[in-house]
Amino acid sequence: MTTRTATTIGLTAILLWSLLALFTAATGTIPPFQLNAMCFLVGGLVGMASWIARPEGVKALKQKPVVWALGLGGLFGYHALYFAALRWAPPAESGLINYLWPLLIVLFSSLLPGEHLRRAHLVGALLGFAGVIVLIAGRGAFDARSEYLPGYLCAFVAAFVWGGYSVLSRRFGQVPTDAVAGFCLATSLLSWICHLAFETTVWPENTTQWLAVLALGLGPVGAAFYVWDIGMKRGDIRLLGVASYATPVLSTLLLVLAGYAEPTLTLALSCGLIVAGALVATLTPKAFSGEVASVRRKRMR
Repeated sequence: MTTRTATTIGLTAILLWSLLALFTAATGTIPPFQLNAMCFLVGGLVGMASWIARPEGVKALKQKPVVWALGLGGLFGYHALYFAALRWAPPAESGLINYLWPLLIVLFSSLLPGEHLRRAHLVGALLGFAGVIVLIAGRGAFDARSEYLPGYLCAFVAAFVWGGYSVLSRRFGQVPTDAVAGFCLATSLLSWICHLAFETTVWPENTTQWLAVLALGLGPVGAAFYVWDIGMKRGDIRLLGVASYATPVLSTLLLVLAGYAEPTLTLALSCGLIVAGALVATLTPKAFSGEVASVRRKRMR
């Protein structure tokens, strides 16, 4: 598999995650940990389904403890921290703090063997983060208070957990993506335990809500983690990090199209900043030098 192919596969995770808010809104009032448990169960079963044609895939579950620690830390740890952040702090601030993770992926990638951080990647990531700030600030929902500090801290740690999980996946490139099915099932089990400890069970009320749960498990909380694993292990990890800032914008656009949100000027501005960031990040040093030389030639004329 080429780097370009793996990157393209990884980008589909961003498209799938953009459906998360829309499908979640359609699930009704299911508590977060219960919804997490249901969706990750479906996501794990999706991965296991392929083992019918590939029985050898089940062997991927036999991994060292450090691999399981990374998988569970990434999938369950991230979601548990994020849910805690939403419980203890307003969603606007929590979401903004949490969306440091794409920038962290870009920064952490420079620590990998054979990788180096270019200025274009950093500038692209900062433009993307600026786009997220504009998007969330445009909702006018900021209400920062000291009592929300525990929630802010959880969101901040969650960003580091997901950024670290994504980048460290590269260090365990020999681990088959089939192992993600095991991580999903274990995350489902741990989420059920947390649900029983902290929440009251609320089952879907109609067929639409059941289908929304199924759609979440098949896509944003299922297939997305498999393709993301491929992208992180074999693709352009820095470009994927920058491109991840498109998730909240695409998510908001889908909510607008579905009638759950209204189109705004800040949404358009946010889109522009994130697209600009992605374009800057894809500029190679050679291409950038060519653009500079072209501008100089025009000035001399």
